[in-house]
Amino acid sequence: MKQKKSVLSRVGSESFEAPLKPSTLLGSKKRYIRMLPLILVVLLLVLVWINKGMVVAALVNGKPIFTTQFHSVLRARFGSQTLEGMIGEMLIKDEARRAGIVITKEDMDAKEKEIISSLGANVSLDDLLKFQGLSKSDFEQQVKLQLTVEKVLSKDMVVSEKDIDAYIATNAATLTATDPAALRVQAKQAIIATSVAEKLQAWFAELRQKAKVLRFL
Repeated sequence: MKQKKSVLSRVGSESFEAPLKPSTLLGSKKRYIRMLPLILVVLLLVLVWINKGMVVAALVNGKPIFTTQFHSVLRARFGSQTLEGMIGEMLIKDEARRAGIVITKEDMDAKEKEIISSLGANVSLDDLLKFQGLSKSDFEQQVKLQLTVEKVLSKDMVVSEKDIDAYIATNAATLTATDPAALRVQAKQAIIATSVAEKLQAWFAELRQKAKVLRFL
């Protein structure tokens, strides 16, 4: 029995730690409280570094150009022009929605191909984007806007075969297609583009006049 008691007492001492004294717990808590400001500062510095573009736009010889300064200059120099452009795009999209105009992927592909082919045989889309300083997304947005305007203004337009014949007869030098069918398609597109260009300014002015626009900048 004595041997069992000694084994049990040994197992108990190895398996269970003695509970921490209140003074020890209090000391740990105080150390944590003292370290808390340092932890918060480190976390703040990490967050600032991760999101540094939100605070500092650039460093010039160690001196910061703050993002707020950058945005302020952008707004002062280009803000009005950019805002007016965005307002115009929204008005065009609203008008297209009312007219039931939808731009499909096939429309986009055809328009992009038309634009690239008009630049010459050795010019690619990448060349165009690089020359204009545009991303593919920006280019597609511009193409979609152009297509939207064209579809809205040519919605009820009818181009007859006689119109196409007359255009080819008087503008053959400006057409690049050699295949007869492609030539007629190009001539039709040119007729529509000319008509859209003639209507565009008056149509857009009327659109803006009717719109209710509140500016806060």
